[in-house]
Amino acid sequence: MISVFIILFSCKNNQVQEIAPDYPGVYMYNQRAYPDNFINKKAIKSAIVQTQKALAKKDNKATNWQLKGPINVGGRVTDIAIDPTDENTVYIGTAVGGVFKTTDKGSTWNPIFDNTGRPSIGNIAIAPSDVQRIYVGTGEANGSATSGAFFGDGIYRSDDAGASWTHIGLEETQHIARIVVDTNDKNRVFAATTGTLYGKNEDRGLYRSLNGGNSWEKVLYVSDSTSVIDVVINPQNTNILFAATWERIRYPWVRDYGGVTSGIHRSLDGGNTWEKLSVGLPVSDSETGRIGLAISASNPNIIYATYTTNSITNIFDGLYKSTDNGDSWALVAKDEISDVNATFGWYFGNLRVHPNNPNKIYVMGQLLYNTTDGGTSWNMNNSMHVDFHSMAYAPSNPNTVFIGCDGGLYLSENGGSTWSHFVNLPITQFYNIAVDTQNPERMYGGTQDNNTLRTTTGSNNDWYPILGGDGFQVNVDKNNGMNVYAEYQWGNLFRSTDGGDTMDWATDGIDSNDRTNWNTPVEISPFDTNVLFYGSNRLYKSTNRAVSWNVISDDLTGGQHPSGSTSYGTLTCIAPSYNNLDVIYTGSDDGHVNVTFDGGNSWNAIDADLPDRFVSQIIISPQDDQIAYVAFSGYSVLDYTPHVYKTIDGGQSWLDISGNLPDVPVNDIVLTPDNNYLYVATDTGVWYSTNQGDSWDVLGAGLPVGIVADISFHEATNTLYAGTFGRSIFSYDLNEDTTGLVEQTEGGNLVVYPNPVKDFINLHLGHKDSGFLRVNIYDTSGKLLRSIYRKEQVPDMQDWQLNLTDLRTGMYVLEVKTTHRTLKKRFLKE
Repeated sequence: MISVFIILFSCKNNQVQEIAPDYPGVYMYNQRAYPDNFINKKAIKSAIVQTQKALAKKDNKATNWQLKGPINVGGRVTDIAIDPTDENTVYIGTAVGGVFKTTDKGSTWNPIFDNTGRPSIGNIAIAPSDVQRIYVGTGEANGSATSGAFFGDGIYRSDDAGASWTHIGLEETQHIARIVVDTNDKNRVFAATTGTLYGKNEDRGLYRSLNGGNSWEKVLYVSDSTSVIDVVINPQNTNILFAATWERIRYPWVRDYGGVTSGIHRSLDGGNTWEKLSVGLPVSDSETGRIGLAISASNPNIIYATYTTNSITNIFDGLYKSTDNGDSWALVAKDEISDVNATFGWYFGNLRVHPNNPNKIYVMGQLLYNTTDGGTSWNMNNSMHVDFHSMAYAPSNPNTVFIGCDGGLYLSENGGSTWSHFVNLPITQFYNIAVDTQNPERMYGGTQDNNTLRTTTGSNNDWYPILGGDGFQVNVDKNNGMNVYAEYQWGNLFRSTDGGDTMDWATDGIDSNDRTNWNTPVEISPFDTNVLFYGSNRLYKSTNRAVSWNVISDDLTGGQHPSGSTSYGTLTCIAPSYNNLDVIYTGSDDGHVNVTFDGGNSWNAIDADLPDRFVSQIIISPQDDQIAYVAFSGYSVLDYTPHVYKTIDGGQSWLDISGNLPDVPVNDIVLTPDNNYLYVATDTGVWYSTNQGDSWDVLGAGLPVGIVADISFHEATNTLYAGTFGRSIFSYDLNEDTTGLVEQTEGGNLVVYPNPVKDFINLHLGHKDSGFLRVNIYDTSGKLLRSIYRKEQVPDMQDWQLNLTDLRTGMYVLEVKTTHRTLKKRFLKE
């Protein structure tokens, strides 16, 4: 874990106060909410429906996306529910990856929520009286910026153990913190909800349903800025409940995660009336933050609570215990485990009690502490990844324990003495990805809280870190894959000359006083790979592969935000020319787009006709520096605003080419150099256009409908890679696609056989065409090895046999070009 610092603010007593540190950054929210602090829930809902309809139109011949991993790294697991009658059946919820289920104790996992609700999961509950009844609350309830960016759409119910789902309301509550079900009545259920994170609303509090969610009533409500973050129910007397409230409100530059309305409430009549508890507990004040609750199943008179204090960081403020059903409380531990929440305890507030022994307790935070003697002594577990969010004992066998953290899912079969990590869950959250041009089996990616990762084999189960912290931009030299550049948050850039095995600092010459983005842009010049560009609020250039840097611009943003926050006013994307070192386009997080045509000596602002939005990506046509494309994140408050624009005159004018794209953020854009097809990564998947944006369609099948943060095109193998924020990386073979890059009409296709081939390969072109024909062979780096056949007219005979005896063993790409289409096939030479 790497500590990071930004400027945030508290508005206590109507005064703005500068505070630090904050971890993690607010990048994911800012990207989507700038400039109006607004994310359009209706637009998201409509986009999901549009994407699902487009996918439903795909026939069974549609090319499927293929999972590339990692499955061995993990990602944030927000909740765990174990079948009370069968320890082998487990459900897990993830931060932005949906719900997974296993029936063999984790040997295999299946996603069971991909076509249902939002991918962000807050809580899962199994009805003790009917294990077929499952409740899923969407919207991770932690106070992180990511939670605010990816909220839920209420609660879903399954009556067949997850095979099918019904939406049962509470959509406007946005984040479901906890669901508890009556021990004896599967239809009596309580839901702790937090409401919107960035703002105030009435749709929050504790809700109760007596009919399985068909209707709800709010039974505990404090204020429009106070969440119910936790609830527990007495399993022996289900009229007794305890609920924790948390006063919190957040804006991009303000966080107040504490207040006098934070506290513990008790009901003795099934939720009809409530009293706030106080005897022995900390006095609620302006700094009282998140509270976590746990009740002993074996002795429900015993309840535990964790407190935090400080409205910015919610640092740990003690573990408290009641032995008399909440009438009075006593401090169990504070200084002994004071570091459990680190400096960002607003994430945490979870604790668990052994089902048979109330003296065995786990306190989960950034670290994990446990006691076996009621708090007299403590042990810190350091055998797992940090940031613990969820834990569950198997009721039928308490020696079986599952725990979830930002590093994935762990299992103990000896009551917590030792833990094993599940290495078969594709739930990693990627910010950026890269593929080695010369060796496409070498893939890289920057991830949320799981470092910059690499595989050298192309397998999905052997990814490992090459740089710590949160991983972001990663770049690989197309001419020499040993030159790798990677960074962790706020632009801490490193360089490697051995493919990532060792990394060295690469920020010499960059002014540390510059503003840098959480995801700082770095680009290698496609014209000269010795040259790199780095964006703070200014643009830097290196001519010696990031050994040193020189600034080549003034501030290319709108300047520092009036609040003093460093969250805005930074560059987010850089597009250098394929043809020279003179032309560079830049985009910023506050809507500014600039271009230079003289290597940075002078700059032109070209955003007058563009929306004031977070600029997520800019790309240039490889053939013409005057042609560029810009993609935007964000949402409109009322009217639709386009997300993709094109210029053909260097930014003097812009054309909206969003067509029928869903009205959600576009996170990345790729232009294929041979036929000008466009691919975009959006918050609902990957879409493509074959007509320069006049119309768009969702690409392929098998990719979960969720956030695709980055895409990468490997030209030589004609493969598109998608880095998702929650479901790892997928690849798409455009050679096999019948609607994407390989455009085919009826009777028109390319057949290559045998494959693998030894000496001679046969080609069959299943259509006739007018005009020229060219047959090329490339290696996997994209180097043209030979042009085998070229003629002004396509012959009547569409069959050829090619002699490949002089080719070395390896993978190649065969390309057939005619006037109207380009067809490619990979083949293996044995």
